[in-house]
Parts: sequence; C-alpha cells; structure tokens
Amino acid sequence: MLERFISRPVLATVISVILVLLGLVSMSQLSITRFPDIAPPSVSVSASYPGASAETVGRTVAPPLEEVINGVENMTYMTSTSSNDGSLSINVFFKQGTNPDQAAVNVQNRVAQATSRLPAEVNQIGISTVKRQNSQIMLINLSSNEKEFDTKFLQNYAKINIVDDLSRVPGVGQVSVYGNMDYAMRVWLRPEQMAAYGLTPQEVSAAIQSQNVEAAPGSFGLMSNEPMQYVMKYRGKFALPEDYGNIVVRANPDGSLLRLKDIARIEFGAYSYTVNTKADGKPGVVLAVYQSPGSNANKVETELRKVLEKASRSFPSGIEYSIPFSSKKVVDESIEQVQHTLVEAFLLVFLVVFIFLQDFRSTLIPAIAVPVAIIGTFFFMNLFGFSINVLTLFGLVLAIGIVVDDAIVVVEAVHAKMEQKHLPAKLATVATMREITTAIVTITLVMASVFLPVGFLQGSTGVFYRQFAFTLAIAILISAVNALTLSPALCALFLTDLHDQKKGGTARFTGIGHRFFTGFNAGFENLKHRYADSLVYLLRKRKVAFGVLAAVTAVSFWMFNATPTGFIPDEDNGFVIVSVSLPPGASLSRTQTAIDKAQTMMNSMPQIRKVISVAGINILTRSSSPTSGLMFMQLKDLNERGKEKSMKQVIGAVNQRLSSIKEGSFVALSMPTVPGFGTVSGLEFVLEGS
Repeated sequence: MLERFISRPVLATVISVILVLLGLVSMSQLSITRFPDIAPPSVSVSASYPGASAETVGRTVAPPLEEVINGVENMTYMTSTSSNDGSLSINVFFKQGTNPDQAAVNVQNRVAQATSRLPAEVNQIGISTVKRQNSQIMLINLSSNEKEFDTKFLQNYAKINIVDDLSRVPGVGQVSVYGNMDYAMRVWLRPEQMAAYGLTPQEVSAAIQSQNVEAAPGSFGLMSNEPMQYVMKYRGKFALPEDYGNIVVRANPDGSLLRLKDIARIEFGAYSYTVNTKADGKPGVVLAVYQSPGSNANKVETELRKVLEKASRSFPSGIEYSIPFSSKKVVDESIEQVQHTLVEAFLLVFLVVFIFLQDFRSTLIPAIAVPVAIIGTFFFMNLFGFSINVLTLFGLVLAIGIVVDDAIVVVEAVHAKMEQKHLPAKLATVATMREITTAIVTITLVMASVFLPVGFLQGSTGVFYRQFAFTLAIAILISAVNALTLSPALCALFLTDLHDQKKGGTARFTGIGHRFFTGFNAGFENLKHRYADSLVYLLRKRKVAFGVLAAVTAVSFWMFNATPTGFIPDEDNGFVIVSVSLPPGASLSRTQTAIDKAQTMMNSMPQIRKVISVAGINILTRSSSPTSGLMFMQLKDLNERGKEKSMKQVIGAVNQRLSSIKEGSFVALSMPTVPGFGTVSGLEFVLEGS
C-alpha cells in the first residue's frame, strides 16, 4: 500500500498540502495566552451594608449567604471577607472543567434563597453575582495635573464614561474601581443639635425617605370627553443641597418647623471616603480588569486598548490614562521569545543535517517534512481546544528535533540501499520502505507512549502539562505519517547516487566548501574510531562501565533531591505590589501620610517607572481598611534598570529602602506567574478559628 505513495507522489503531496492548509487556517483561530487555562473557575458574590462594621457584616450578612452557597454543585471551597466599610465579598471556587456560566447560575439561585434573611438595606442596594478569574489581566490608571479634577471627579468620570464600555468587551468578567466615591448627597449630622432636639438618626432618615421620593402622579383627562389631556410631571428626588436642607424633620406644636439644615451640614460629595488613590503624587483612580474564565486574554486586552484609545479622544484637557500593568505585554514577550527559539531550532536542524548529509537534495527532504509536521499540529490543537501558549510552543520546539529523525532515517536508509545495491532512487526507496516501515511505526508508538501518559495527570498540574504532552505526541504522529508517505515520495524524486559521483571523480563542492567538508569528514571518521575504541575498552572492562553508570545514577539522584522544587519558576512581570500595614486604629490620613513618604522614596529608584498608591485597601485580604494600603509599581524595561535588574534584586532593594519607614510595615511582592492563582505570588496561609 505504501508503494502507491512512491509511485504516485502527487497523492503524498496532496495529503501534506491539506495538513499544511488546515494548520495555517487553525493558526489564525487559536487563542494566544501565556499558559493554558489552569485556574479553577470562580464566582464572586458582593453585598453591601452601609454603615455596618466588619463584625456586623460578618454576623448579619455573611452567614445567610454562606449557608445557602455552601455545597453548590462542583464547589471546592469558598472565601468570605467582611470589611469595615460594610462590604462583603464571597469568592466561590469550583472544580477544574466546571462550566463557569452554569456555576454562576447555580450560585445566583442559591443567593436568591437567602434574600429574605438579609437586612432590608442590603436587599435595597442589591447583591451582585459575577463569574471572573481571581487575578487581574490589566490595571488602568487615570490621573490629572489639574486641581479641579480631584480623585472624586476622576472616579465618577471613569464609571460614567469608561467602565461601561470596558465591561462590554467580550471576555471581560468584571471591571473593578478601587474605592467607591460615587457622587452622593452627604448629610453630616451635628450631635449637639441632635441631642438638644431629642432626635435620633433613624428619625432623620425616615424624614428624608418620606419627602425625597420618586412618584408617578398620573395624568388628567384620561378616558373623558374633555378636549385636552395632560400628563402630570413630578420633579423627582432632590438634586441640590438646598433642597435637602429644607426637608422638614419635625413640626413643633407652636407651628415652627425643624428642618434638616438646622441639625446637619449638607454637601454634594462622595458615597464613601474610605479609599484614596494617587499616581506619582497626583490625584488618580485605578481600574482593575478581570478576565472571564475561558476567554482569550490576548484578544481581550487588544479590544480593551481600542476602547481606551477611543475614549481618550474625548477626555477633558488635563486628564490622561496609562496602563501600568498588562498581561498582554508579558504574553507577547514570552511568545516572541519562544517563536525565535522555534525558528532558530529549525535553522540549526537544517544546518546540522546539511553538514552531515552534505547534499542539498537530501537536506531538502527533512526541511520539507518538519514544517509539514509542525504546521499540521496546529489543526489538531484547534480541534482539541488548545491555545498557542508557551508550553505548546515549547512542545513544538522539542518536536523539531524529534520529527526530523524520521525523515533522516528514510533518507539515510535510501542512500545506503543505493550504495549497496546500486539501485536507482525509486527502486531503492521501495526496497527501503519494505524494511524500515515496521521500525518507523514502532519508534513512533514508543515516543508517543512517553508523552501521552503525562496528558492524563489530574489536577492543575495535569491541566498545565496536558497541552504540552498532546502537542508533542501529535507532532510525532504526523511525522510518522510523513515518513511513510511524503519522505519516500520526495526521496524517489530528489535523490541521486552520491557514491557514483565519488567513484567518477565528480566533486560536489569546490574551494572553501571542499576543504571544509574534507576536514569535517576526516575529523568525524577519527571521532568514530575513537568512539569504537572506547566501546571495545568498556566491553573488556565491564566493571568500569557499570561503575561509571552507578556514579552517574547516584549523582543524578542526589541532584534530583537537592534541587528546589516548585510548580513553575517566578518570572519577571515588570510589576511590583507593596502591601502597607499600619497599627490597628490608625486613621486613613495617617496611612496616606506613610504611603506618601514611601511613594517619594520609590520615585527616586532608577528601576521604577511609575508609582500608584491606594490608601484604604488591604491587597492580601482583598478588603477595605483605613489601616492598610497598597502601592503599584511599574518597572522599567530590563535594559533600563541599571545594576539591579532581576525581580528578586528589585524587590530586595524596595524592601530595604521601605524598612526605614517606622510608621508602618511595607512588604514588596510580585504578581503571580500563572493568572488566576491569587493576587500575588507565593503561598497563602489561612488561620481557622476553633
């Protein structure tokens, strides 16, 4: 059957062309990521109880929600964080492979069961349930040099004009703004006047709710014989501080009225003042973009940048945006490096094959077979739902060195048959394939069996290496198909008897080429003789051979145990996070003062490009607290950092400088290498109460 491909080379060529075309089409459809999607799906549930402390939220809001959510289908565990600003965040994590859409629906159904047990204020604001990954793929910063554009304005401008557009980008799970400074009418009660009039905050709240309402007054002339019909309009809720000030809190028996402005100071301000953001000392706002599970991170960020570029054209003068962190930059750099390695590996293989075969026609056969196997692999990657990532590309780099062997085996075997039997290329190819077909199939199955079991590992490690193993196995199988179809057909067409040329005195190379290959062949023959002599020696001195083998095995075992272990090594993302912690009871202004001092210190470091500070957020517990804060530091490119270039060196230098600030504790951390596994890199310990 295989002789048909030799006698009909067009058939073998068509098979290879179809594989290449399918691979090229699939390359444009495959998503580009840094690593396979190994992070478990998660669903975030958020609620708010205005004015409540963390203890109150943990006592009245968290338990009902946790009780109903616990045990939802395919759930592995959940975390719950209550903050002193009245917010509650519950993150529910699911088994790998769970449909995130179905998980969000299941959690939403469970949350609906608990609404009747929650305080009315919580239900009034609403409970949000969204699916998203547990790490950020992009941080966006808005800042301004103009005094009129303070943090409050920037945050509301972002929420009104930018956040909605970003949220509509396919693949975006959530766009979170650090802080909650939405425009709001603030009523600052005066305790002295309240006590003098014998009022309570509940009475004031009831007066505001009863007089500041939306109403549907209806219309005049409906279903009547009147010639005119009018729709009544109502002004709605108050919009100015003066309107709120005239709200009647109490009507006294003497006919006098106690108004809200008599007992409170009213201003148009922000909903919450628990978070303050600065960018290089200027007012700013930070937007964190979270990816939805299963989406293409590279494509998502490309669309996000288009939205930001379009929105920036209508920014007021003095407002600018920057992207201090972007996973796309890291992905592009990683993929580009592997792509360069892929091309370099192919060129090196081509060069080595040419040096040893010393015939361009013979070298051309592996040079054609390797791209067919590599490009054809992309079709099966798309078929199996894989992505173009560092692991799959590394698998293809390794596959180049493996798949070229099949083509070389065929070429060398045909040359040997032509030399020994003095057969023409076509007959020599037919005779060769009858002898080596079984060997090619056997070695292919053996090589595939080495990598395929890795793809069946369970857990995050199994998912992580599954694409690597299957990609490599697919390339090996395609290479075997090429070795049985395309390579024999090309041998029958391209090869000539090189040994007849030698006998006839015809030189294939002249000048420098002739001298180089003559010297190379002499050196290689000398190396072969030395190798043969060493084999003879080891066969005579078997104790020496087994002793060397035992020593190598012992050293390998020792190094295996002594080498530090880890999931994957930390990589330089060009971004550092600093967690800030002050003593319990510290105010937000005290925290901001300590952060300002640290920010000034960090701006003087040559490795740092931009520093963004957020006072009032605990990055480790993902909660709001006036005693906590964080700093985002965008690093310069490696060639611009000076002497201390590596991430470890930069983090060490940052910790050393910040240790001189006695007002608080500063800890520099790096971003996680694998998205979705926490907010920062490293291990996370959680103490459980008894």
